[in-house]
This record gives sequence, C-alpha cells and structure tokens, in this order.
Amino acid sequence: MTNQKVSFGHYDTAEYLQNEEDIAAYLEAIMEENDPSLLAAALGDIARARNMSQLAKEVGMSREGLYKALSGEGNPAYATISKVANALGLRLTIKPLSRPSAHG
Repeated sequence: MTNQKVSFGHYDTAEYLQNEEDIAAYLEAIMEENDPSLLAAALGDIARARNMSQLAKEVGMSREGLYKALSGEGNPAYATISKVANALGLRLTIKPLSRPSAHG
C-alpha cells in the first residue's frame, strides 16, 4: 500500500446557494437537524451567498459582528436570528415533530 497524499480544494457552501430553490432545500435540511448553532451557520452561508455588508446594515450590526454571530461558533440571540432571516426574505416556522402515535 502506497502512502498517497490526498488534497481537497476549499469548500464553501455559499458558492452553491445560487437561487431561492437551493436556499430553501439547504434550510429545510438544516432545520431537520434541530441544532441552533447549525441554523446560525446556515444563515451565515446564505448571507455570504448574498451580500453580507448590506445584510449587516439591514439588521443594524457591524459586518464583523454579523460574521461572528453567524459563524456557528457564537450563540446569537433569537432576535438576531429572526432579524437576519427576515432581512434575507425568510420566515422561520415551527412545526410538530413527527412521532409515532402512543395509541398504537
């Protein structure tokens, strides 16, 4: 067996979010995970696919602050998540979890 070095190019999700259908499918998959930090990071990906500087102005934050909040490492308040979603033309919704019936 030979030791071959494998190298991968830089991957950025934002590069693949080219239209509303891409964004909707991406967010639908993210929401299935039910992970707030993943949602924040996904909104960051969408923001980078669009215009982060303009979005920062719309939500009343600095560009750097918005990057930090949507990095997936931070812990943004729900108000921030909601403002970002609205500025991106998105609405966050809540739906019941699919669970088997207890009445078998």
